[in-house]
Amino acid sequence: MQNIDVDVFVVGAGPTGLVCAALLAREGVSTMAISRYPGPANSPRAHIINQRTMEVLRDLGIEDRVVAAAMPATLMGQVVWAESFTGPEIARRRAWGAAADRRSDYAQASPCDLSNIHQHVLEPILCEAAREYGADVVFGLELVSMRQEAERVVSLCRDRVTGEEVRVVSRYAVGADGDNSAVCREIGFEVEGMMGLGHMVNHWFKADLSPYTAHRPGALYQMFRPGGGAAVDNAVFVNVRPWDEWVMSLPYDPAGGQPDTGAEAVARKVREYVGDDALDVQPVSSSTWTINEAHAELMHRGRVVIAGNAAHRHPPAGGLGANTCVQDAFNLAWKLRLLLDGPAGEQLLATYTEERAPVARQIVQRANVSLAALLAIPAALGLEPGQSAEEGRARLATRLAATPEGAECRRRLAEAVRLQDYNFNALGVELGQLYSSAAIVPDGSSVTSGRDPELFHMASTAPGAPLPHAWLTRGGQQVSTLDLVGRGRFTVLTGIGGDGWREAARTLSEELGIPLETVVIGPDQDVEDAYGDWARLRETDEDGCLLVRPDHHIAFRAVRDTGAPEETLRAALMVSLAHPAGPESAGLAGAGAGRSA
Repeated sequence: MQNIDVDVFVVGAGPTGLVCAALLAREGVSTMAISRYPGPANSPRAHIINQRTMEVLRDLGIEDRVVAAAMPATLMGQVVWAESFTGPEIARRRAWGAAADRRSDYAQASPCDLSNIHQHVLEPILCEAAREYGADVVFGLELVSMRQEAERVVSLCRDRVTGEEVRVVSRYAVGADGDNSAVCREIGFEVEGMMGLGHMVNHWFKADLSPYTAHRPGALYQMFRPGGGAAVDNAVFVNVRPWDEWVMSLPYDPAGGQPDTGAEAVARKVREYVGDDALDVQPVSSSTWTINEAHAELMHRGRVVIAGNAAHRHPPAGGLGANTCVQDAFNLAWKLRLLLDGPAGEQLLATYTEERAPVARQIVQRANVSLAALLAIPAALGLEPGQSAEEGRARLATRLAATPEGAECRRRLAEAVRLQDYNFNALGVELGQLYSSAAIVPDGSSVTSGRDPELFHMASTAPGAPLPHAWLTRGGQQVSTLDLVGRGRFTVLTGIGGDGWREAARTLSEELGIPLETVVIGPDQDVEDAYGDWARLRETDEDGCLLVRPDHHIAFRAVRDTGAPEETLRAALMVSLAHPAGPESAGLAGAGAGRSA
């Protein structure tokens, strides 16, 4: 039997596991990630990568690689609903900030654009990055058993080709092994909710649909046909590569047996929804999946944590899946590294659950609400499960009629289409993750605005919020505030008059043995606020400070110079690290008393 010793053992090498492994290895942590599969994803799966996740990939140094491999953002900016590609169009909606009234919201929120990149294209990039940073990524190796001991985790694995057993001893372990998580099974993590709420089949195929799509480019097209059984007859076409590679996703009723995935049947089905009987269709592969609504309330037990789909399972509505998974890893990796290096207290791992379990719950609920919202469109048209094709055609014709019924149908349809913004323009859901935990120093402020918090992102420097993006200049080059922080380190942001914070950070970095940098923003300082945007966003005086964690979230805010920067910053760091010494409560009293965000 082969024996391997590592600091962190990651079970699962999808987006969650690969990003976690890359982040850890970049900071010098001995890391091994395994997958029971023979290689990275071999088919299109998750594909919408939102701005927050692109910021994580920017932090990893691979944003450019992902953008180069992705469908251009300019081609993904709308969703189309129709009776078929060749038939009558029902509606369109600008998506992911493409509408004129939303474009500035997205541009102001992040230095990064969204991407449409499918999992089988993204995973090799993530795997390459993880290996470049020094992680050991092994495919074809499955977890057989896992147990915890006082100071280590012992995992027994098996090579799926040779049958050879491998014993991995690690100080910590991460379960990033998806819906049917072996880590959940072995350690006893419980996932609450409902599984199997619906059944879908994906058909990956190649066909040139440019005559029907190039003039109305988008990432998603949904076709509704009259008639249907247990569900309204519809198919979602997901663009894999413009405009000749696609995934067609269809609901099916398992009571009627498994869907026919033969090449001839798939080609026929594609032609039906496209509306072109002569279309050249080349099926690639098919797979089935279920709609789930489940999440774990506890995401850590001792030295083992779960992340990604092992901890939360939901449909792809709104494109939240892979994004939530990657952001789990971003929250977790720096905490594991500091636990290994020594300055952090054991309770720091508990803050992973405190911060990410509420996000998991929110995303699972939001995705299922968004999925239900998609049904508002056929409902507005009068399409119902079990209708005959004749009934369905009559209902579809109503929206074209110059009658009161036709006008009402069009009104309902317009309302249903606007509702899709909660699917495709939910910037607040994508970016507005405000953490509250024992590792955040609250200052009594709140993050509020007069706008819908799910549709609109409210930039804030309140403790627990992600650092707002603003464009600055350094050495004649444009940089984002996000480029000043992260990369495995804590950062103190201050301005003119904040010299005490810089000196305190230098002292505490040496004392605690953690990477802690200071950036002074202002005229003729480290970085200049050339546009004045940071002064508007920072919500502190120039001589105040923000303590920003490695995952870009704000741990502590001092609105102004406290007169005792070293004591104040030490106390804030003690909280952020869950340090065994604990903070002096007086050290933070009044220091973060801030303005309402």
